[in-house]
Amino acid sequence: MTADAARTPQQAWREMARGNDRFVSGEPLHPRQDVERRAEVAAGQKPIAALFGCSDSRLSAEIIFDKGIGDLFVIRNAGQVISESVIGSLEYAVAVLKVPLVVVLGHDSCGAVLAAIDSQTADAAALPPHITNLISRIVPAVRRVAAADGAFSAQGAIDKSKVDSRDVGREHLRDTIAELLEESELISDAIAAGTLAIVGANYSLLVGRAEPDIVIGQLELT
Repeated sequence: MTADAARTPQQAWREMARGNDRFVSGEPLHPRQDVERRAEVAAGQKPIAALFGCSDSRLSAEIIFDKGIGDLFVIRNAGQVISESVIGSLEYAVAVLKVPLVVVLGHDSCGAVLAAIDSQTADAAALPPHITNLISRIVPAVRRVAAADGAFSAQGAIDKSKVDSRDVGREHLRDTIAELLEESELISDAIAAGTLAIVGANYSLLVGRAEPDIVIGQLELT
């Protein structure tokens, strides 16, 4: 099956997973990246999936999933933090472009996650206001993981040496998906109708694997 033919959640995820397998094994095909493909999609797009991920320079979606021009509708910001523009972009992908799959992609060693952890320590340095606002969306995950790990001091600060940033990243990924579903009736309705699924995955920078963590909708990870 080609990427263009993947129009159900299951088919779309299978195509994404196969591309990631090729990338991990070092055998990417680099499909649909030629002059002919440019001409083919110039008049319109029909991506197989929307991907919302972190802006980290090591998280290039089309490379990780071995996809080409017009295959993915990609939204990225630091720490994959939900916002009005993110929700609007994903709703456009679902309602107008009819994507059957949304992938929310976090990763290890995320700078935004590490900054959120640092912000809760006793000697935390002040950050610019816009960065503070961004990482504040990750702080609830930090504090839940810190509580579970017994990392709080008597003063309410955390000992970051006791907090696993990978656990925080996974918690934040789940928070992101929960917030998306809560804020977007359109996306929730599409999932209920069976026309859309969401996969939350964590990406390993060293290995290159996008490992599914949570699935919402009618999709089996095969």
